[in-house]
Amino acid sequence: MLLGVNIDHIATLRQARYAASPEAHNVEPDLLAAASACERAGASGITIHLRADRRHIQDRDVFRLRASINTKLNLEMGNTPEILDIALRVLPEEVCLVPENRQEITTEGGLDAAGQMRALAPTVARLQKAGIRVSLFIEPDPRQIDAAHQLGVEIVELHTGAFANALGQPRADEIRRLHLAAVQARGLGLQVNAGHGISYANIGELRAVPHLAELNIGHAIVARAIFTGLESAVAEMLALMGGAQ
Repeated sequence: MLLGVNIDHIATLRQARYAASPEAHNVEPDLLAAASACERAGASGITIHLRADRRHIQDRDVFRLRASINTKLNLEMGNTPEILDIALRVLPEEVCLVPENRQEITTEGGLDAAGQMRALAPTVARLQKAGIRVSLFIEPDPRQIDAAHQLGVEIVELHTGAFANALGQPRADEIRRLHLAAVQARGLGLQVNAGHGISYANIGELRAVPHLAELNIGHAIVARAIFTGLESAVAEMLALMGGAQ
């Protein structure tokens, strides 16, 4: 498995003080330095979510990261014309389409690809025409995986939030659901990624899910980095995933 590190929460810390002047010369923490640390530690990519409300990542961040990182940029975005236009200017290697609710603290659940195929199809087509690989952040549900296949995307990112929040038998049930979803998606020729709520405590259980190509992890790594430093936090997660890349 590869590791994409989501650095949204580093931008959240910056915005706590510098929301009114994110371009000031003394702004900290610096996202470019954070991305570089993740890459040095073995991350295979940098993930950011440019939200419509710009609560953490700003437009300027996307362009600066695109120009500076040495791995790949995975841009998470809602299906909105404004953010789509930015994605087509930035040209990240990958775009992950996610649901977005202005009232949420973080992304809540997967995208309803099955119910939004008509709205998603033109966006997927425009991104792919620009040479961008497209991922859908979806629940580990057969209908959603079938919809992703019909839309012609290259990747599905399975939402692991229910697994992360469950205990006992419900947790075992969620692992089985993720297992079945991964097998179905891989059988349809889709790359299988996963993300949301993955931590140092539960990563061992998630390794039982087959065909996982890449995990996107943010909060747990940034939280650990407060105590150990970012490079150490990334390296520790990679070790638990099965070794540095």
